[in-house]
Amino acid sequence: MTVPWLTILWVLPLLGAAAVAALPARRGAAVRPIAVGVSIAVLLVGVIVAAGFDPTGERFQFVESYEWIPSFGAGYRLGIDGIALVLVLLTAALVPLLLLAGWHDHRAADEEIGRTRPRSVHTYAALILLVESMVLVSFTALDTLLFYVFFEAMLVPMYFLIGGFGSPGTARADRARAAVKFLLYNLAGGLVMLAALIGLYVVTARSGLGETAGVGTFDIRVVTAAATSGELDATPFVLGALCAGFLFAFAVKAPLWPLHGWLPDAAVRTTPVAAVLMMAVVDKVGTFGMLRYCLQLFPEASVAFAPVVVTLAVIGIIYGAMLAIGQTDVMRLIAYTSISHFGFIVLGIFALTSQGQSGSTLYMVNHGISTAALFLIAGFLVSRRGSRTIAAYGGVQKIAPVLAGTFLVAGLATLSLPGLAPFVSEFLVLVGTYPRYQVAAVIATLALVLSALYVLWLYQRMMGGPVRLPAGPARGDAGEGEDRVADLVPREIVVVAPLIALLLVLGIYPKPALDIITPAVDDTLVSIDISQPEPVIPPDRPVAEDGVLPPAPEEGDE
Repeated sequence: MTVPWLTILWVLPLLGAAAVAALPARRGAAVRPIAVGVSIAVLLVGVIVAAGFDPTGERFQFVESYEWIPSFGAGYRLGIDGIALVLVLLTAALVPLLLLAGWHDHRAADEEIGRTRPRSVHTYAALILLVESMVLVSFTALDTLLFYVFFEAMLVPMYFLIGGFGSPGTARADRARAAVKFLLYNLAGGLVMLAALIGLYVVTARSGLGETAGVGTFDIRVVTAAATSGELDATPFVLGALCAGFLFAFAVKAPLWPLHGWLPDAAVRTTPVAAVLMMAVVDKVGTFGMLRYCLQLFPEASVAFAPVVVTLAVIGIIYGAMLAIGQTDVMRLIAYTSISHFGFIVLGIFALTSQGQSGSTLYMVNHGISTAALFLIAGFLVSRRGSRTIAAYGGVQKIAPVLAGTFLVAGLATLSLPGLAPFVSEFLVLVGTYPRYQVAAVIATLALVLSALYVLWLYQRMMGGPVRLPAGPARGDAGEGEDRVADLVPREIVVVAPLIALLLVLGIYPKPALDIITPAVDDTLVSIDISQPEPVIPPDRPVAEDGVLPPAPEEGDE
């Protein structure tokens, strides 16, 4: 490879963030077009990487490896497999839409303090691009130390996005509390992971995995090979403790019940764009880390922890769905649905089957799309009325049919309606879980009923019934209108239309995505030496020697 595409992929948004932050205040009108242009360029680089990626080729492609801190065995190592590729494409595709959706988001913070802050738009756009850059490094890193640095660094811009910018009617003190809560939870997880990372480095040094005697390594490929072959010089207890440290950090980021407490407040207090960036992009680093680091670095410990993690995932699935039903705040309701969906993702990962992990990886993508659509459309509605209370709305479908219609499609995707993208991934997770954990799979299916309840009831209360709001121009785009609701404006349609199209395309024809994901998942299972469970064959249906089931006997046959 002559062109360092993966480096270009994450450096572009970093340079874009620096560029928009450096613009003088009087050039504020140019910030948003520049930010959108940079994010589109990142998407084009992602498409180039996807076009050159061979799902049947080497596991890690577009590999870049340079010395970083050779005395500690740390290197600048990037590479991408099918799992990372689809998440990179998700990130690169969502950020331009989020920047368009949040075209006026900085105004709320300006209005709250009663004066104009000329550079708030610079800060807002720069923070979003900075988060994108750090997430892309996390998905492509093949060095555990490099991954950890950006895993923690992305907390800083997210903290300022949560605490510095909020939706209308959100008090500054509430945003500050939510931001601190987000930071404390994730810093606690990161510190535990740092201790585990240091411990893993000591183990690799004792095992002689470094290029120099007495020096360890952070190269995930080397450590994975040693873990699979049993070459790590550590007891099962030590490896289990190290695995628990990584798993704890990823469970906080994911978020997995009961470490989810920071998510609802953070999602509600910030802008819808920042909330989507957090739930659809940043939190995926946690579930990606479980699949990439926990399973591969600590295969035996992960298998031992799997029943516990599966139990927590099932609790999170039901817990999130039940709490969503009781919410009176539309944005908080959607936030709790994400807790339920992340439970499905974790369940598929620790089912330790090809179907489960393929479904889980696809679920990361589909959840990002469906959550972005539902949260952004709800945010568009809230920006018109200035209230997140469900009871404040009614009859919206009569005065804003496009808004209501797209909200319905996004809601149906959230409840995994067949024909929409999340159904395929949720079905694969359940099918992949059943061979190993039958009870967990059966209990998890209850969420299908609960999700139908909270989505359809939400739509009925907000979009159906008598009109409670006068029709009028949309605030911030087509003029000022107090307590008025207008349909989606062209900018908002440009944001929503690609998301709805992706939900339909991936729901009807998910094969291209699965063709990229499945070989990478199979390679992961092979690399950690985990065999697939045998299918359950009823005792009255014997299998022939060639492995083909004979036809069932017809009535009257002996």
